[in-house]
Amino acid sequence: MSTDSAGGVRRVAIVTGGSRGIGRETVRRLAADGHAIVVNYAGNAGEARAAVDEAIAAGGQAIAVQADVADEKAVAALFDTAERTYGGVDVVVHAAGRMYLAPIAEVDLAELDALHRTNIRGTFVVAQQAARRTRDGGAILLFSTSVIGTALPRYAPYTATKGAVEAITMILAREMRGRNITVNTVAPGPTATALFLDGKDQETVDRLAAQPPLERLGTTADIAEVAAFLTSPAGHWVNGQVVRANGGLV
Repeated sequence: MSTDSAGGVRRVAIVTGGSRGIGRETVRRLAADGHAIVVNYAGNAGEARAAVDEAIAAGGQAIAVQADVADEKAVAALFDTAERTYGGVDVVVHAAGRMYLAPIAEVDLAELDALHRTNIRGTFVVAQQAARRTRDGGAILLFSTSVIGTALPRYAPYTATKGAVEAITMILAREMRGRNITVNTVAPGPTATALFLDGKDQETVDRLAAQPPLERLGTTADIAEVAAFLTSPAGHWVNGQVVRANGGLV
């Protein structure tokens, strides 16, 4: 069991995709709340190490563990490490994902298969371990996208995978009955991450930033605050929901 400097019990969180973007900011935010965190990453060990350092500086404990989220053996080992290091798992934030954009008529089916492997299979694999191994009273948080509502052209491959995530959320929340575990999804709008900005010119970025009534892009901190609330005791009455954190988009 992980303890803080005062001898209290720390909650333990696994954050997939924790080395960059929204996942990394969520690591820092949960660390500021005193969590012990397992930072999962796909391949960039240097960025994962930096995320661990930031978490420790923010007041948490942290280690980094590499795992392909679509590989069930690797994800089981990820949970094994969390349990062995910190005594159990209370919070699972599944922020890992990939994006591929193309008009439906031009979709590369090999790219679509790769997208499905990470975003759908990966979500099932992580959710399966989370359902089996999150301690009673804990929280599971997945990620979707507000493009499900805005229906932007070229986003069909990506958005279709996130529609699957929303369906998983609703059903898993009901399957957790009797264990006091919440299951929710955050669906960000346009957020200033490398994943979002990659391949977009400034005109496109400015146009998307102007769409919300709040007239700006979201920040990783905006989304991490929502994640922290939904996985905290204060947010525990919110369950089986998709929270569209998007500044007022449809």
